[in-house]
Amino acid sequence: MKSKNLILLLFLLLFAGKTFAQQDSLLVDPQLVVEEPAYKAYDPLSPARAAFYSAVLPGLGQAYNGKYWKIPVVYAALGGGVYFYFRNDDEYDRYREAYKSRLAGRTDDEFSDANGNPIVSTNGLIEGQRFYQRNKEISILVTLGLYALNIIDANVDAHLQQFNVSEDLSLKPAFDFDRYSGKPGYGLSLNFNF
Repeated sequence: MKSKNLILLLFLLLFAGKTFAQQDSLLVDPQLVVEEPAYKAYDPLSPARAAFYSAVLPGLGQAYNGKYWKIPVVYAALGGGVYFYFRNDDEYDRYREAYKSRLAGRTDDEFSDANGNPIVSTNGLIEGQRFYQRNKEISILVTLGLYALNIIDANVDAHLQQFNVSEDLSLKPAFDFDRYSGKPGYGLSLNFNF
């Protein structure tokens, strides 16, 4: 009788251990769970906020959007426009001072040789002034255009971050074997899931 009870007890323990093991195996391993991609909630003021930040301080809207690599590009573009403005302004001042010196009757300007003979004529000095004045104005316009482009980029980037790109609509290359001929088939598959 004792041996039957012992066998029954061992059988119950093994059976109970097996049922608990099966229940544990039914639990989902957290590493195997595929999570849906986390999309940001739609914020209608986000594009306006990014544009405002970029208008206040160029590059701040790009930082708000998380596109930090664009900040050096923005500052290089704006810095280039400012650099060319000041360079053209310096050249304009050189030609302007030489022209004023010629009008005063002096021949010792930087565009004359050591004997006082002009290297650049007076008409050349006038044309140089016009050229560098035009380049200064173009530099201002280009810099303002790049500043506006910085604001537009921040605004559009904030709009596109809220655009939902899911796998429900996808276009992927497809590769399939023909079962009868054994030849490969190439193509595109368009998947549209509801």
